[in-house]
Amino acid sequence: MKVSGFTFVRNAIKFDYPVVESINSILPLCDEVVVAIGNSDDDTLGLIQRMNNPKIKIIETIWDDTLREGGRVLADETNKALSAVSPDSDWCIYVQADEVFHERDTPIIKEAMIKYECNIKVEGLVFEHLNFYGTYDYIAAARNWQKREVRVIRNDKKILSWKDAMSFRINGEKLNCIYIPATIYHYGWVKNPATQQQKREAFEKLWHDDQYVKENIATAEVFDYNKIDSLEMFNGLHPIVMKERIASVNWKLDIDPLTMVHAIPFRYKIVNLLERLTGLEIARFKNYKLIE
Repeated sequence: MKVSGFTFVRNAIKFDYPVVESINSILPLCDEVVVAIGNSDDDTLGLIQRMNNPKIKIIETIWDDTLREGGRVLADETNKALSAVSPDSDWCIYVQADEVFHERDTPIIKEAMIKYECNIKVEGLVFEHLNFYGTYDYIAAARNWQKREVRVIRNDKKILSWKDAMSFRINGEKLNCIYIPATIYHYGWVKNPATQQQKREAFEKLWHDDQYVKENIATAEVFDYNKIDSLEMFNGLHPIVMKERIASVNWKLDIDPLTMVHAIPFRYKIVNLLERLTGLEIARFKNYKLIE
């Protein structure tokens, strides 16, 4: 079995993406990792080159900044990386530049890829998706945050990144997937508040035109992390590759997750409780079709 990893990134240093940790987290599972590095305002290319790992395959890309509807440029860049994986790979592991795989899940993921390698009905594997927010101690718990996502796909050229690159489609249809008990740690909302504000202002331009951004996206010195209705404390262990980054945190936030929990509508509290008790996803949009 041959496995390719793939990801894309631009301005990793400027916007403080943990892309090195992201890549390192999937390297043990992969025979190669394709990294599409977009035209950056910083030394993102050098950052990845200095990893000096023979498994890493760098391709340089130019982002089409005219693709501003619904984050289409992100899917475009994902597909550039995906198209560069070795044609003889059986599986492709996708990790975004602000996501990290946990080392404890490596054997689970590998076992699943081996188990379903010859079952062509299985087009992808679905993971839990933890969205950290503000600091490494809190998880965004509102229902508009995706709970699970597809992060392993079969190496099939008909499978393409969809919309803003959060999932994949084959001929426009959701993939037939298997859920596995592995977790993606998403750190895109954990940054110094000043860096997060800069990132959000730049990121909104991937979805909207200049006029919309001017009228609807507040400009500020720092990002206001209190604009969220539900947080939970995280009591688990972060991936080992994140140890140094977490230790270097240079900001503090005045956030009270208990206050935010009280703001959740009662019906959502009940549904959230049922999800925790049953492990099922209730009344959520899913980017996939489970076949087991």
